[in-house]
Amino acid sequence: MRTDQIRVNSSHPSSIHLIMRTKNIEFAGQSVDDPAVELSIVMPCLNEAETLGTCIEKALRFFREAGIAGEVVVADNGSSDGSQSIATGLGARVVQVTARGYGNALMGGISAARGKYVIMGDADDSYDFGSLEPFVGTLRNGYDLVMGNRFKGGIAPGAMPPLHRYLGNPVLTTIGKLFFRSACNDFHCGLRGFRREAVVDLDLRTTGMEFASELVVKATLHGLRIAEVPTTLSRDGRSRPPHLRSWRDGWRHLRFLLLYSPRWLFLFPGLLLMIVGLCLGAWLIPRPRTIDGINLDIHTLLFAALAVIIGFQAVNFAVFTKVFAITEGLLPEDKRLESVLKFVTLEVGLVVGGFLLLAGVVGAAYALRGWGAESFGPLDPTHTMRIVIPAVTAVTLGFEIILSSFFLSILGMKRR
Repeated sequence: MRTDQIRVNSSHPSSIHLIMRTKNIEFAGQSVDDPAVELSIVMPCLNEAETLGTCIEKALRFFREAGIAGEVVVADNGSSDGSQSIATGLGARVVQVTARGYGNALMGGISAARGKYVIMGDADDSYDFGSLEPFVGTLRNGYDLVMGNRFKGGIAPGAMPPLHRYLGNPVLTTIGKLFFRSACNDFHCGLRGFRREAVVDLDLRTTGMEFASELVVKATLHGLRIAEVPTTLSRDGRSRPPHLRSWRDGWRHLRFLLLYSPRWLFLFPGLLLMIVGLCLGAWLIPRPRTIDGINLDIHTLLFAALAVIIGFQAVNFAVFTKVFAITEGLLPEDKRLESVLKFVTLEVGLVVGGFLLLAGVVGAAYALRGWGAESFGPLDPTHTMRIVIPAVTAVTLGFEIILSSFFLSILGMKRR
């Protein structure tokens, strides 16, 4: 998190003040690295007094039965129901994360964890912290991220609302797999394990529920080794409603997936608009066309030109967004983009833009000459606009390319 900072106070065994910075975590006081701890189980907590104790007891029992040196870290996000006392009373380490949000709480807990591996899971007793052998075994085999899959492990009746089970999770997971070529089949499973160092290096930044998507997306983009293991989902053990808000948090997940994929948000729609606009325009420039009694003329030609301009602008945004995101560390380096940018220089942009601008001016001059031949009187728009519309489009694209080339060069200067 480059601009926002999270201050964390650890109540056990001593106070730790932690400030998170991009790919750089600083600690005042005791270091959280402890070679003697193999596994940290991190539980985000906000008023989970009803179920937190059960989750901690299951986790501690798992440590004893599996013979694992581990710790339970409760990342408390401002509980007012005594959750902190329950956690410390059972031997867990409480980390107070003052910045609100699911993502903030988890990153606070992950950053303060001492283990080489971290398994995160909700403290509502919906996940079984007593059956984590598949996660630990897969991590020991060299995987960086191990995702739980509730659809393979089993979902208890009433454990997942139908809206989430049949619409939200499948749709968002499908989008994530399509956009990022991820192999994960349950993007939003809350039980997952990972190498702590690998996830800290991802520089995760989202503060809310979309943190779950960001972890999977960035791990995929950075080429981490990812595996899935079946896990079960039980009914929420709390009597109060969950913190999750279906439509609000679903939109935040979708928004994140779109913002992290300039190809699908800008590039592909832009290319589609440009191709449709160019083909339709080239078809209509020579003469009007008729399809099933529908006459297509200069009005359709005008909208075809508009599609070309909007499409080109969308493609520009795709390039700008990708370059900026790479520069700021939001996305990893893209070798294909780098190879393209070696040829798309300021000078090339100025030449191409200047050629289109000149072509547009020539077209406009030709139309003006035709108007002069008519003593600047009334003209037949079905003829004249077939010259004017392409000319105006060429002038617009010429200026777009010239200005975009300068802006891209500025971004390039920052990267170099």
